[in-house]
Amino acid sequence: MKKIVWTMAALMAMFTALAQPNRWQQRVKYVMDINMDVTTNRYSGKQKLEYTNNSPDTLDKLFYHLYWNAFQPNSMMDTRSRELGKKNLPNGRADWDARVRDRILNLKDDEIGYQKVKVLKLNGVVQQTIDHETILEVKLSKPILPKQKVVLEMEWDAQVPLQIRRSGRDAANGVKFSMSQWYPKLCEYDNDGWHPNPYIAREFYGVWGDFDVNITIDKNYIIGGTGYLTNANQIGYGYEASGVKVVRPAGDKLTWKFTAPNVHDFMWAADAEYKHLTRQVSGGRTIHVLYNYKPNDAKNDEAWQKVADAAVIVLPFIEKNFGAYPYKQYSFIQGGDGGMEYPMATLLNGPGVGTVFHEWMHTWYQMLMGTNESLYAWMDEGFTDYATGLVNYYYNTELAKQNGTVYTDDKLPKYNSGSYTSYFNLAKSGLEEPLTTHADHFNTNYAYSSAAYSKGAVFIAQLGYIVGAQVRDSVLLEYYRQWRFKHPNVNDFMRVAEKVSGLQLDWYKEYWVNSTKTIDYKIDSLWEEGGKTKISIMRLKEMPMPIDLVLTFKDGTQQLHYIPAYLMFGAKPAEDNTARVVHPAWKWTHPTYIVEFDKPLRDLKVAEIDPTQRMADMDRKNNKLELNW
Repeated sequence: MKKIVWTMAALMAMFTALAQPNRWQQRVKYVMDINMDVTTNRYSGKQKLEYTNNSPDTLDKLFYHLYWNAFQPNSMMDTRSRELGKKNLPNGRADWDARVRDRILNLKDDEIGYQKVKVLKLNGVVQQTIDHETILEVKLSKPILPKQKVVLEMEWDAQVPLQIRRSGRDAANGVKFSMSQWYPKLCEYDNDGWHPNPYIAREFYGVWGDFDVNITIDKNYIIGGTGYLTNANQIGYGYEASGVKVVRPAGDKLTWKFTAPNVHDFMWAADAEYKHLTRQVSGGRTIHVLYNYKPNDAKNDEAWQKVADAAVIVLPFIEKNFGAYPYKQYSFIQGGDGGMEYPMATLLNGPGVGTVFHEWMHTWYQMLMGTNESLYAWMDEGFTDYATGLVNYYYNTELAKQNGTVYTDDKLPKYNSGSYTSYFNLAKSGLEEPLTTHADHFNTNYAYSSAAYSKGAVFIAQLGYIVGAQVRDSVLLEYYRQWRFKHPNVNDFMRVAEKVSGLQLDWYKEYWVNSTKTIDYKIDSLWEEGGKTKISIMRLKEMPMPIDLVLTFKDGTQQLHYIPAYLMFGAKPAEDNTARVVHPAWKWTHPTYIVEFDKPLRDLKVAEIDPTQRMADMDRKNNKLELNW
C-alpha cells in the first residue's frame, strides 16, 4: 500500500511539472440590452462587443451566427430534416429528427424565427453586411490587425420562433420562452481560420469572453439562465439575499441584470409560472432549479425537488473525478425540447435525473473546454456520456446507502454497457462513418448520434483498458487542468494521455477516430509442446489492441497474461495489484500470437480474452474457451 501511495504522489508531482498550453485564442466582451414584448414574442436588442484579435493574422472580414433564421420554411435546417426523413434505416424508421420532422415548413409568419441586424458599426463606422441565412458576413471597411482590440456595435430585431429545436416559445412542456441561440453571436476564428457553420442541426463553437446582459421583460415573468443576477435584491423571486425585503421599481416591466465571466455562450429562459428552488453546496455556491409549476401536481414538485437534491449529492464526486466547478452557481431550468447544455445552466424538458446528470456533465466536456463541437462532437457527447455513467452509478449507490440497501450493477463493462451495445450496432449496420466527419455532414442522423455519443464514450472506457483505469482517470483530470477555458482538439487530448501514461497512443487515434476499422480477437487453438501448454490467439479484424488473457485452472487459481500492442512502445501498469505475466509486444503485422505457460493443458479450465469486456471486441463469443475435461 505504501508503494501505491508513493507512486500516485509521484504522478501528481509529474502533472504539476507539465507545461500549460499557450495557444492563442480570440477574446470577446459582450454588453447586451434587450426589451422583450411578450405579446408579440419579439424583442429589440443592442449589442456592444469588444473583440480582441489575439491571432497573428490580419482580419478583413467577420462572421456572426444568426441562429433563429433557421426556423423559416425552406431553410437549410428545414430542407435537411425533410431530406433525411426520406431515408429509411435498417429498422424501417425514417432517419429524421423526430423533434423537427417537417414542422418548420408549416410555420406561419408569426411563428417563424428571425434575427435581423439593422446596423453594425466597427469603431463607430457603419459596416457592409451580407446575409447568408444563419450566417452574417461582415466586410470590414478597415482590417483588424494582430493584437488589436476593436468595438463592434449592433442593433437588431428578433422574433422568437415557435419551439422546434432547443430554443423557442410555447414549448410542449408549457414554458413560454427558451432563449438559447438568441443573439447574434460572433463566429470563432482559430488556428484553422473562421468557422461560420450554418445552423443545420448541430453543434456549437464559441469565443471565450465575458457577458453583461440586461433583459427587460414583463414584471410577472421569472428568469433563469447563465450568469449571476447582479440586481437580485430588486428582482426577488427567490434570488434575493436572505432577509432582504424586495422592493421592485415602478412600472410594468423589470430589467434583469446578469453578468457571466469567462464563458463562450449565454442562455436564459422565462416563464410566469416558474417555481424557483435553491440548494447550497460547498464553497458558497448555489444550485438553482426553475420549473413550470403545476398546481395540485405533487409528483411534479417531488421530481424537481429530487433534481435539486441529486445535484448536492453528486457534485463532490464529479469534482473529485473530473475537476472543480469554477463558477458560483448552476441552474437546472425547464424549457426546450429535451436536454441542452449551456454555460452555468441547462435546459431540460423534464426532471429525469439521467438527463440532468448528462447535461450537467457537459459543463466539464464542453462548457469548460470550448471544443469545436462541429469537428469533435464525440469529445463533447462521448466524454459526457462516459462521465454520466459513472455519476449515475455513484448516485444510485449513495441512494441505496441512505435506504440501508446495496446498489448492484453487474453489467460489464460497468456503467457504459449501453454505449458498447450501441457502438456494436452501428459498426454492424454498414452506416458507420469516421469520427472525423463534420457533425452536420454525416449521411444519417443515426450514424452521427451513435458515433458521437456511443463510440465517443467507448473511446474513454476502452482507453482505461489500454493504459489502465487509474491512469485513464489521471488523464482526465490532467486534461481538465491543462485545457479548461481553452479550445482543445483530439491531438491535445492524445498528447495529455501520452504524457500521463508514458505510452504511444497515436495508433489509437488513427484506428478509432480516423477510421471505421473494428476489433475482433479469438482463441484459435491450444496444445502441449516441449513440456509447455501453448495457446494461439488470432486477430480477425483490422484494429490491433493489447491483450489481457486470463487463465483459470481446475484448482481455482488464475493467471493473467498481458500482451502489449507493439505500437504502444510500453505496457500499462498492473491494475488492482494483480500479478501478471508480461509477454513481448504483439506486432500489428502478425495476425496470430502464441502464449505459453508451464502448467499441463488438462489443468486448464477456462481461457478468456479481456474478461472485463472493456475492449470493444465485435464478437465476444470467441473470446472465451471453456474446457470440460
